[in-house]
Amino acid sequence: MKAAVILFPGSNREGDAARALRQATGHLPDIVWHADHDLPQGTDLVVLPGGFSYGDYLRCGAIAGRAPIMDAVRKHAARGGYVLGICNGFQILCESGLLPGVLMRNANLHFVCKMQHLRVERAAAPFTSAYRSGEVIKVAIAHGEGNYEADDGTIETIEKDGRVAFRYCDANGVVGGSANPNGSRNDIAGIYSERFNVLGLMPHPENLIDPLVGGIDGKGMFASLAAAAG
Repeated sequence: MKAAVILFPGSNREGDAARALRQATGHLPDIVWHADHDLPQGTDLVVLPGGFSYGDYLRCGAIAGRAPIMDAVRKHAARGGYVLGICNGFQILCESGLLPGVLMRNANLHFVCKMQHLRVERAAAPFTSAYRSGEVIKVAIAHGEGNYEADDGTIETIEKDGRVAFRYCDANGVVGGSANPNGSRNDIAGIYSERFNVLGLMPHPENLIDPLVGGIDGKGMFASLAAAAG
């Protein structure tokens, strides 16, 4: 699998994403600057990493969603290429039109940084084939604007089409209440595009790939992508 990680001014998780990809594939990804106009030839996967692109001015991800490289990312997705947006990357995907909805301020207006349980809602997808539907995993979250919201029609469509990738839950897989750290609609932690080749999620699987840092529940996502891309 040939991967590219997009680097925006203010990104701070590109190294973590690159390490996770190297572990899964044996190869370091290309780091692509936001002002570039093209992706490296043969790119299978584009990763938009976490951080605070452009200092979160205007809205989180709003300026990054209009960066020159995003035209190439949109074309890549339109061809069926894989795109993964993590945390700020999820915000950028929504702002760029690659995913519906918006990420708003957390319901309690506090930045949250902690370990969080997620329930895998759909394992039959290129990003999650190493997991089981209904499996509970534990990864990290760190965000102030992770409250996913969309209009009623969009939420209904996402739910009906099975495009919710992960939901916030407790250790037993129960959703709702205090298991939801940010007020996200329907406890949504991540969603897919219509063709299931674009995934945006607020949690950070790239930080949970080594037992030395508290767990390896994030490894499955990168193993799934490596297998999907051959």
